[in-house]
Amino acid sequence: MPGGAASCTWSTATSIRFSFSAADDGLGPAARAVEPGAGPHPVVLAIEITREGFEWALRNACLSHYVRGFHPDQAAWKRQLRQSPARVQWDPERDPRLAALPHRSLQLGLAGEAARRYADEWTVSVRDVTPLAHEVHALVRAGRVDEARTRMPEERPYPAGPALLGHLVA
Repeated sequence: MPGGAASCTWSTATSIRFSFSAADDGLGPAARAVEPGAGPHPVVLAIEITREGFEWALRNACLSHYVRGFHPDQAAWKRQLRQSPARVQWDPERDPRLAALPHRSLQLGLAGEAARRYADEWTVSVRDVTPLAHEVHALVRAGRVDEARTRMPEERPYPAGPALLGHLVA
C-alpha cells in the first residue's frame, strides 16, 4: 500500500465504537463528529456494503502490525503489507463509559483495488448518522447510558470462522 496506513480508507464494523466513543475526550472519530472544530470528521456515516465485498477484503487483508511468532519474520510481514489491498487491526471494544470489554472490534483499512471496489462495487447504501451520534453522545454525557443503548442498532458477532479470519488472528 503506497503511502502506508495514512493512505487507507479505514472503517469499523461496529456502531458502538463510533457512537459511544463520542463520549471520549477527543481520541475517537465520533468524538470529532460531535465536538465542533475538533477534527477532520464532521460527519459519521453508516455505510452498508455487500457481504461478498466485506469477505473479499478480509480474505485479501493482512494484519496492520507485525506479531512475533505469528508472522515468519518482520521482512515477510512487510512484504505482505505492501502486497495486500486491505489491512486489519483489532481494537479493544469499549462500553459506553469507555471501559475495555473482553472482545475486540475489527478495523478494516482499504487501499488500491480494495478501496476502488468498496466505492464502485460493494457499497449498497450510505446514511448520515451524525444526528444519532450527537444524540447518543448527549445521553452518555448525561449519564443516561441505558437510554443511549436503546438508540443503537443491534450488533451481533460476524459469522466468520478460521477459513475467513485465521490469517488475521494472532
